[in-house]
Amino acid sequence: MNWKDAALLHAKDQSPKESVGLLLNVKGKERYFPCRNLSMTAHQCFILDPEDYVKADSLGSIKAIIHSHPRTSPEPSQADLVSCENSGLPWHIINPHNETWGYCEPTGYQIPLIGREWVWGITDCWSLVRDWYKQERNIDLIDYERNMTPEEFIQNPLFEKYTKQTGFIELEEGEALQKGDMLLMSILHPTLNHVAIFLGDMVLHHLADRLSCREPYSMWLQKCTAKRYRYAS
Repeated sequence: MNWKDAALLHAKDQSPKESVGLLLNVKGKERYFPCRNLSMTAHQCFILDPEDYVKADSLGSIKAIIHSHPRTSPEPSQADLVSCENSGLPWHIINPHNETWGYCEPTGYQIPLIGREWVWGITDCWSLVRDWYKQERNIDLIDYERNMTPEEFIQNPLFEKYTKQTGFIELEEGEALQKGDMLLMSILHPTLNHVAIFLGDMVLHHLADRLSCREPYSMWLQKCTAKRYRYAS
């Protein structure tokens, strides 16, 4: 069985979850190595089990990442293009139902700040804050694994816990906001479950299941804002 047929069988078996595996060069032969998807939202994205990656690497040279789109076209999504860049490897994508394939490889792609699709842990509100700081100020903010579902995160968000580790300090009450300050908000829930970037009379943010946008810092958003931070490191 060739690697494409093996990847297709794995994708069909895992549907409606996304499958993920690796294309290996084992003694000059291409082999498909199936991996476990550890994502808490496996119907939408994947997190390749690092133990599987290490095992595959011991068997041969890793040539590409292969994953499925069970519900959509195999064309790479924005989240795929971002993750492909981060992986440094080509990606093959398969739809297991119509057996069509897509492909992408690292090309220096940089996702726009505005109009990006929301995908938990890849292009969400914290990802947008990180990307703004990288693009606008060449600052690399640390990332955090989203090892829970979005629903679980809302109940116990980590933003407030990690702000100091990330290099932010909380502003005093009454202290004027400056461009680039981070706003910690409560959106439709009492916990501090959302972050945004202050841009003067506008904010840049990415709400769940919406496109990222820049919009006026309205009275409603101001009421949702519970804490304000400035990058200090």
